[in-house]
Amino acid sequence: MAVRSRRPGANAVLLPVLLTGALALAACSSGGSSTTSQGGAAAAKTLVIDTSFDLKTADPGRTYEPTGLIIGKATYDTLLTFEGSDVTKPVPALAESFELSEDGTELTLKLRQGATFADGSPVTADDVVFSLTRVRDMKGTPSFLLDGVEVAKTDETTITLTSKKANPALPYILPNPALGILNSKVAKEHGATADANDKAEQYLNSASAGSGPYTIESFNVSSQVVLKANAKYWGPEKPVYDKVVIRNVEAATQKLNIARGDSQVALNLSGDQVTGVSGNLQVKKTASANVLFLFANQDPAVSKVTSSPKFAEAVRKGVDYAGLLELAGEGSVQAPGVIPSMILGALPPEAGAKRDVEGAKAALKESGVSDPTVKLEYPSELTVNGLSFQSLAERIQANLKEVGITVELAPAPVTTALDNYRNGKEEMGLWYWGPDYPDPSDYLAFLPGKLVGLRAGWKTGADKELEAAGDKAAATIGDDARKQAYADVQTKLNTSGPFVPLIQPSQNIVTAASVTNLEYHPVWTVDVADLGAK
Repeated sequence: MAVRSRRPGANAVLLPVLLTGALALAACSSGGSSTTSQGGAAAAKTLVIDTSFDLKTADPGRTYEPTGLIIGKATYDTLLTFEGSDVTKPVPALAESFELSEDGTELTLKLRQGATFADGSPVTADDVVFSLTRVRDMKGTPSFLLDGVEVAKTDETTITLTSKKANPALPYILPNPALGILNSKVAKEHGATADANDKAEQYLNSASAGSGPYTIESFNVSSQVVLKANAKYWGPEKPVYDKVVIRNVEAATQKLNIARGDSQVALNLSGDQVTGVSGNLQVKKTASANVLFLFANQDPAVSKVTSSPKFAEAVRKGVDYAGLLELAGEGSVQAPGVIPSMILGALPPEAGAKRDVEGAKAALKESGVSDPTVKLEYPSELTVNGLSFQSLAERIQANLKEVGITVELAPAPVTTALDNYRNGKEEMGLWYWGPDYPDPSDYLAFLPGKLVGLRAGWKTGADKELEAAGDKAAATIGDDARKQAYADVQTKLNTSGPFVPLIQPSQNIVTAASVTNLEYHPVWTVDVADLGAK
């Protein structure tokens, strides 16, 4: 697979911005600013984004939380990226081209010439090698992205990434902001090393050492982060907004702020909350990349009831998927498989399970149990995209009652629920999976003997045909062949597995009418440098 493309972002539409008096007042009241210099020069352009912080650091080698990825995308360029919201095809960024070997073990990237860091120094192959090696060997949260990948400089403009086994997912992993390229000289001056002795985090939380369109002006993990446009940004299209203020605000206050003009973007409103949004506001409702699912534990030591394949079939046929979508709200979609709709290899909507109460009753009878009572565990206080697990659990309980299955709800605090889930002790579980990276290989975790499979008591050897299909998919090269291979895996998983994919809840984003070009992205939520104004 070889890809060569134009400079990044050539499709972005960046429109001139004229701030209204209301926006100017809102910016002043919310930590941003809008000023006009002497002689009538254009006003400084400030964007205020409200979100519920999940943020620990601005160090790209350590960040993996949603808010941190928004910041990382704005401040650090990566070798590859995605165009808009399309995650089915990686495109060049700091690399001007890339090629995956026929056996999928070697990825060769040619560096773009002319890219510079915020201090004006050029981005080099040495910076790339240092940055990626640092992520891998520092053993921070995102280190797993490059497990088993060797990084080498072939020449001054060529980087080679080598894996022992076929790794066709690598081009889909490299766009992650955690793999942003650091100015290695500056980073080393402030304690950066390519191992666990690294001491650069404090510096990287206060300054930018990247080549992205923004730099960090101020950073506070609990209140707000202020980004300012990179005056030396190398890209052909400069960001529209001179300053971006990202604030930590609970959802209810987000709605109030954007309604009165104190902010221009609200990222965390639930379906119910956006229903009441009015005035000169835009609401973008998009199916999120989060897949909510049920599972029936396959370990007889945990449950002699749920370990029957026919019990899982009864649950699959007994769920009222249309009713769950009604509960989740507009923008949500049924999940036909474990791979979400925007990722390569997703099943088509028509492949989704359909409710069949009589079929569910027949499957339950074939399981050999009658009128079973099972316990359904889930995190009590957790919501995903504004959707409560409690509401879902209650609806599922009612659905399965019609089939002849009595479900005892067993909500628990997240930490308690996670312990039981990760240790494979839940009889039935209600959870969700968000992509670590937008590639179908991330979902092989649902197979027997893999991470999520083991959480459902599904051990290696439990389904050899499915396991073989998974091994084949992991080694398959080429988009068309991979798409079919992963569709085959999911079809088999839906037929014989213990998992019941339910829905992808809606990601609701509200913006002021002045904000343009916003696209929801399953990795970094929103690319602030792509945002325009009118």
